[in-house]
Amino acid sequence: MSASRLSVVLIALTLVAAVLGGWVGVSYRLRQAHATPQVDQLLHSGLHLTSAQDNRLVALESEFAAKRLRFETEMRDANRDIAAAITVRHQYDADAQAAIDRLNRAMIGLQQATVQHVISMRGVLSRDQVDQFDRTVNQALTATQP
Repeated sequence: MSASRLSVVLIALTLVAAVLGGWVGVSYRLRQAHATPQVDQLLHSGLHLTSAQDNRLVALESEFAAKRLRFETEMRDANRDIAAAITVRHQYDADAQAAIDRLNRAMIGLQQATVQHVISMRGVLSRDQVDQFDRTVNQALTATQP
């Protein structure tokens, strides 16, 4: 195999590995963003919310759902553009780099929005409710995922 052909193969393999790594990261983060049944269950059944608290949390959840959808859509669009770099253009070009940058910005944005959302929800709770909420959030974020 010639040196130039070997270089092309190595670049292609590197790009595939990078995209797969990005895909795994996005998939994991999307699962994490949706993997809050413990927190949701606690909020809506374990903390004995007042109707005012429940109404405020429903509003916060609705706002966050719209933000999350925007970030997830951007991640899917960026992944589609990365796939095109691999399967259509067969190169790591400026468009591929821009798509990877968009993917990273969307993942970071989703993570930041998620943390802000959790802190906003915490702000709705009473002093007595906060301790249990904090324990549940801590357990959800530090649990070992299979």
